[in-house]
Amino acid sequence: MTDSLPSLAFAGIGLMGLPMTRRLLAAGFPLTVWNRSPEKCISLVEQGARRVKTPAELCAEADIVMLCLADTRVVRKVVFGEGGIVEGAKPGQLLVDFSSLEPAATREMAAELESRTGMRWMDAPVSGGTPGAEAGTLAIMAGGHDDDVERVRPILAHLGQRLTRMGAVGAGQVTKVCNQMIVACNALVIAEVVALAEKAGVDASLIAQALAGGFADSKPLQILGPQMAESRFEPIKWHVRTLLKDLDTAVRLSREHDSATPLSGLAAQLMRLHGSQGNLERDPATLVEMFRENH
Repeated sequence: MTDSLPSLAFAGIGLMGLPMTRRLLAAGFPLTVWNRSPEKCISLVEQGARRVKTPAELCAEADIVMLCLADTRVVRKVVFGEGGIVEGAKPGQLLVDFSSLEPAATREMAAELESRTGMRWMDAPVSGGTPGAEAGTLAIMAGGHDDDVERVRPILAHLGQRLTRMGAVGAGQVTKVCNQMIVACNALVIAEVVALAEKAGVDASLIAQALAGGFADSKPLQILGPQMAESRFEPIKWHVRTLLKDLDTAVRLSREHDSATPLSGLAAQLMRLHGSQGNLERDPATLVEMFRENH
């Protein structure tokens, strides 16, 4: 069976990359992995993955090379840096980038990679967090050639419940920015709500269930509401720095297109303030501390 499946490679075995690669291995795909800190690959190697020492080596046997990395700078380094993907890439191969990057940088890198190697690029940022990655229920928003999106659709069905082509390369990243604007503003207002409810004498731990199914309900409310009410900030499922990075991208994108984003602009500043107080690596549930007195 595995002979007929495309050979995959994956760079970035982090909070999202680890459960995603586990699902691909469980589905029987031949998988080669690379991570900057190699010890994160150990459990995958035990599950049958092959580990390589440089990103360039990912291209040796792979039909499709996947990335799930921290930001634009890291992706640029892994693709174009020393020992990078550009050194091993070949025509016919496809790069699928699950990272959340700046749309303009994505388009520039895609054009450069294709002109230098013939390898095409598809941006495919995801939403759903680590629970979605573990369950294979991510929402995947793609930018790229129509035939490239269709080529990976059966593979990505193991990772997500939905894959939507949003347009040409970069369109997936624009959609992810829109997603993060909604998530981050939601997270901040949930923090305000929990702190206000506590001060006004309401049991804030009941808010998420009280509002479930109503007009104010959302995934962030159901996940963050109880965590904030109970001050349950571990284990860390995602990071304040990620939301800050994406809000900064939103503000930059809004300037490029002369489009007003006042709520996201304010959210970026509040997120920056919270991050500057030593919270960048903490869970966004900690945002409630900004609105509590004497925390």
